[in-house]
Amino acid sequence: MTETLPAAVLWDMDGTLVDTEPYWFLCQVELVESFGGTWSREDGDAMIGSGLWQSARVLQSHGVDLSEDEIIDRLTTAVLERAAVEIPWRPGARELLAELRREGVPTALVTMSIRRMAQFMVDAIEFEAFDAIVAGDDVEHAKPHPEAYLRGAALLGVDPADCIAIEDSTPGLASAVAAGTVAIGVEHHAPLADDGPYIRRDTLVGTTVGDLRELHRAGRAVRDQATSDS
Repeated sequence: MTETLPAAVLWDMDGTLVDTEPYWFLCQVELVESFGGTWSREDGDAMIGSGLWQSARVLQSHGVDLSEDEIIDRLTTAVLERAAVEIPWRPGARELLAELRREGVPTALVTMSIRRMAQFMVDAIEFEAFDAIVAGDDVEHAKPHPEAYLRGAALLGVDPADCIAIEDSTPGLASAVAAGTVAIGVEHHAPLADDGPYIRRDTLVGTTVGDLRELHRAGRAVRDQATSDS
């Protein structure tokens, strides 16, 4: 490995590896409406990247008369039922994962979905894609807290500062940046700021390990500049 190759790549799941956000939204609508409430696109978009327990409390405020754990379990089951019919992989994600594996770069999945959801997606990949999984029920603090990314790096035995984290949401990027990683934001359902302390990309299509070398170098400069300005 060259000096600029990341020690590991840490991946978000929903919206980054798989395009499950529409599934989550539809399941949220169905759940809220089953209790006589209404749920808008704006309501759903506001929860992208949030921890499930925080999201559950928001759903309770919209009239869902269930415990937080019951809400999470019901939503997870409903999303998995849709994923069992079709998993909407994000363009370029599995291709980049496959190349990382061929090059021997360690990888971890770092998601706020609970473990049974994460494991389902990992098991659906046709090769051994991840060395570790950090799920929402593995951590005390959800994104944007850095705990999940710090845990992912620790499980791989690497320094977060030497890692790349790939994310699609503002809370996820805040978590990755706070953990000290070089963060790459791939905009999808939720808009990302152009001037954040991360590298912004429109897609992973065509992204190679060689590109990650360059992004890691550029990202370290962005991260170090943000640190010096704070």
